[in-house]
Amino acid sequence: MINEKLTEYFFNSIKHNWNLPAFRDYGKEGEIKFSDVAKHIHKTHSTFKRMGIYKGEKIALCGVNSTNWALTYLSVVSYGAVIVPILVDFSKEDITSILKDSGSEYLFIDKNIYDKLGDDISSSLKMTFNLEDFSIIQFKKEDFSNVELGENIFNSEDLTKFNKDNFKLNILDNDTLATIIYTSGTTGFSKGVMLNHNALSANVRFGLNNMPINEGDNMISFLPLAHVFGCLFDFLFPFSKGVCINMLGSIPSPNILLKAFAELKPSLILMVPLLIEKIYLKKLLPTISKPIIKKGLNTPIIDKILKKKICSKLTESFGGNFKEVIIGGSALNSEVEAFLMDIGFKFTVGYGMTECAPLISYSPYDKHIARSCGCLIDTLEIKIDAEKEGEVGEIMVKGENVMLGYYKNPKATTEVLSRDGWLRTGDLGVLGENNRIFIKGRSKNMLLSPNGQNIYPEELESKLNTMPYILESLIVQRDNKLHALLFLDEERIKEEKLTEDQIKEKLEINREEANKIFPDFARITGYTIQKEEFIKNATKKIKRFLYK
Repeated sequence: MINEKLTEYFFNSIKHNWNLPAFRDYGKEGEIKFSDVAKHIHKTHSTFKRMGIYKGEKIALCGVNSTNWALTYLSVVSYGAVIVPILVDFSKEDITSILKDSGSEYLFIDKNIYDKLGDDISSSLKMTFNLEDFSIIQFKKEDFSNVELGENIFNSEDLTKFNKDNFKLNILDNDTLATIIYTSGTTGFSKGVMLNHNALSANVRFGLNNMPINEGDNMISFLPLAHVFGCLFDFLFPFSKGVCINMLGSIPSPNILLKAFAELKPSLILMVPLLIEKIYLKKLLPTISKPIIKKGLNTPIIDKILKKKICSKLTESFGGNFKEVIIGGSALNSEVEAFLMDIGFKFTVGYGMTECAPLISYSPYDKHIARSCGCLIDTLEIKIDAEKEGEVGEIMVKGENVMLGYYKNPKATTEVLSRDGWLRTGDLGVLGENNRIFIKGRSKNMLLSPNGQNIYPEELESKLNTMPYILESLIVQRDNKLHALLFLDEERIKEEKLTEDQIKEKLEINREEANKIFPDFARITGYTIQKEEFIKNATKKIKRFLYK
């Protein structure tokens, strides 16, 4: 187990960077200094103690990226409670299921999200706080008789004598459970990944030692903080370095993002492939496809000049101040990758998963190799489960940042985590020199949305299969969008004497109804009718690989 403790990173950064800005909400006035973070943590811890909240208590957090989201996360984790971050685009059923499964009795949430959920979301909660101003928006009178709706109970603490010298923080052991992250929200399929302080600390330490950023730098946090990639590398690691983190409320359009880059000039940029692919398709491809440019790119000497200009223009559009762009969350389009490498753009591709908090491999941009996702990080061991050395096999890792298991789900845990700590990633790959990883495909059925969220097709299929006129379904990914293959109930269709147009109309209604339940990133955009029953194996499972 590593020596540096997670709360030690928080404490040292706050003390060392006391007067520097820590957070800003993009588009709003004002900033939060590291000293303000210390005050908020102190107030929150004192309030938690008065409320009788114990260490190990589950506290849920659901909101868009914001300063208050970050303050809540830091306060809860440094108290020794367990944070349960929830993606804002999970459905009401998803959020209710996660609150119940995790045993969360307290919730910090954006008020507009809370209003959409209805009263029954609060049935298991002792108290709910508005993330906008930390006021109480729900509480159980039998548990709290001396509070009122709208009250901010965190403001009762006297901070007149609070200063840098008397700021203290309990340094918690790294084996303390820090967070339970639900990789999917759909009821009945959700798995809560348990990560201790050590797993998070290992990722923070790797970032501090290997990623190019300095105290006082600017970063933009636009990846969802409830997703482990954004949380660790847009938030916890840069916070521990003394960086000012500018919060964007949600993943923005390329135009809004480029505007933020131009204004804030970030020093390090993390993004998912979808965004840079959109920038390539909308901003670059139209230019490089022009006959005169195309000809120039195929002409010696001229091509070097053009590539330098294109790279310079692209770099400037990202603010012109970044040391590196790190891409992760899903596979980068090979055409986009080849072009970016060809013009000399400073980017690299990393690899990780929630179960590793998240990082598994990374290399700096000047050591990036096409179609690889970097070299194994120094807190992990790796092996490939293949018949022969050098063959493609399942990637397995073991080490500091591997999860403890799935919360209250020993069966799912034993399926991926061996007794001696080896985690089956579900990814197929091979190793190059220096444990460089080349991913060849996925052994599991899980899909990744373009923004890096996990999509489990069985969840969507189980809903579709219960809808009228559908016997079986299969979800596939086409052009980064979800598409349903449907095998229909021909007997019912004949009984009701439906025309082709009527069938299409009813299937479209099914699709719309299903999408009301699924998160935004798991919406089905279209469907194709299968004329024949799906081909299955001996246990009657569909052979998915035949339909990709």
